[in-house]
Amino acid sequence: MEQKKNKATLVLILLSTLILSVILEQVISPTSSIAMLLTVLKKSCVYAVVAVSMNLLNGFTGLFSLGQAGFMLLGAYTYAIFSIPLVNRPMVYRYYDSAVNFSFPEILGNAMGGFGMVLGVIIAIILAGLVAAGVAYLIGLPVLRLKSDYLAIATLGFAEIIRAVFQWTKLGPVTNGANPLKDYVRLTAFRLNFGNVTISLSVFFLLLLSMLCIGAIVMLINSSYGRAFKAIREDEIAAEAMGINLYRMKQLAFCISCFFAGVGGAMLAMFANTVQANNFKAVMTYEILLIVVLGGIGSISGTCIAVILFIFASEWWLRGLDSGTFLGINAPLVFRNGFRLVIFSVIIMSVVLFFRKGIMGDKELPYTAGRIKERLLGWYKAKKG
Repeated sequence: MEQKKNKATLVLILLSTLILSVILEQVISPTSSIAMLLTVLKKSCVYAVVAVSMNLLNGFTGLFSLGQAGFMLLGAYTYAIFSIPLVNRPMVYRYYDSAVNFSFPEILGNAMGGFGMVLGVIIAIILAGLVAAGVAYLIGLPVLRLKSDYLAIATLGFAEIIRAVFQWTKLGPVTNGANPLKDYVRLTAFRLNFGNVTISLSVFFLLLLSMLCIGAIVMLINSSYGRAFKAIREDEIAAEAMGINLYRMKQLAFCISCFFAGVGGAMLAMFANTVQANNFKAVMTYEILLIVVLGGIGSISGTCIAVILFIFASEWWLRGLDSGTFLGINAPLVFRNGFRLVIFSVIIMSVVLFFRKGIMGDKELPYTAGRIKERLLGWYKAKKG
């Protein structure tokens, strides 16, 4: 009974969050002083999917991979390539003859209207994940026999190889070489028109997509496959003695993690104006790994909390430190360009020092909330008695 009540509460919170996202997007204008809130919300949705997918691999399976940026690149390029309208391709592929001359959103949109366009976008996003998972399967054949730091170095190397290959001029008809891909279907296309009233749904779409992806990962972790992943993380020898096929389970976890990284890359493409291979550097992977560590390796809710804190602090709250004014204090000699990164680094080091296992450790939010509730009740009873 208690479990059903918790699930109903969770569903209610998620629905309320989706409704609130729609309201905020209509109320907050682009010229508002808090317009940045919508931008950081969108980026948080993207990074939440990618960070949770990395946690599935690093935290729950015990495989140390650093190739997340490379698989995001695959997803972003796949989505962009298959969603550029035919009329825009000559301008995008200015120096090449486009090898792909169709767009899923355009084809389905012409056949079924707005619903067809959304369906085409979803197909392109799923294809982005499948391409990333397919490449991950091929990469996993040799590298998943490695362990620890060797696996991390190998996956990082493959990510850099993917980034270099996508800028190769021979692949220009597909990837546009070193030139950016643009004019594909972006988040601004998600809106409803009711006469003279337009309802924007860009935040709603990304938030819903991130909820579905994270929900799928949570269900996987709580399944028999998830228990097999955790057994491999704890002790590979014991897991193999229990009948778990180590290589098969590692390959499965790797492909699933990369699938959602590819979906995250497609979401990032929708959020950004352009897609260019040079933007998917190793620094992006390090940021995602930092989020996972800050939230707690092996905690989904911890990762989501860390994403919000990381994106909001780095992209919004501490921006004033670079412009000379912060919290109403005007000190251009102290608050200058680059000072934001100094303060942000100090905050991160403080979190790591005081929370050795991250904000949530390996626990989830319901467990932590229950413990806090028990301690507060115990304190109240002790004080009353």
